[in-house]
Amino acid sequence: MEAALVGHPGVAQAAVVADTGGESVRLVGYVVPARGPVVPAELRAHVVGLLPEHKVPTTVVVLAAALPLTPNGKLDRRALPAPDWSALAGDAEPQTPEQEVLAGLVAEVLGLPRVGTHDGFFDLGGHSMAAMRLVGRIRAALGVDLTIRDVFDSPTVVALADRLADAAAGRPALAAGPRPDPLPLAPAQRGP
Repeated sequence: MEAALVGHPGVAQAAVVADTGGESVRLVGYVVPARGPVVPAELRAHVVGLLPEHKVPTTVVVLAAALPLTPNGKLDRRALPAPDWSALAGDAEPQTPEQEVLAGLVAEVLGLPRVGTHDGFFDLGGHSMAAMRLVGRIRAALGVDLTIRDVFDSPTVVALADRLADAAAGRPALAAGPRPDPLPLAPAQRGP
């Protein structure tokens, strides 16, 4: 990951660390410019073409000086500045009550103060486990049965709100059914 960042001509040094704050783990790239200013979004776009999606840093922080080192010459992770996650969220405000609820749920799942309605769930650090949590919270809050595939296919609040409307019109809400006693064994539990 660091090699992909350093492969950009504007980067002299780079480090990638996992930020475990909140419910979601996100990768943060730290770079020291080789010469002149560098644009974090440009660096992230450069890395997107080189690495699998799960290895792309969610955000890139540009440092003014060299990477901080411990007395042993290793990266001092505690001395790295905390990323400004609020800078990731756009400024598109929710236009409907559904969008407002969805924006709140997405922000909660991703551990962000807020999200814009056109921000991509995966661009903000979401991943498949976070998508599962989001689907569960949507089901609990709105009573609509969405799938993880819906989150992958419609990763913005606006697109998810459209999916909600389609799902509410086409599928009944989940409801608890009668529970057999005793519970039947799953095929894997039955044995040969």
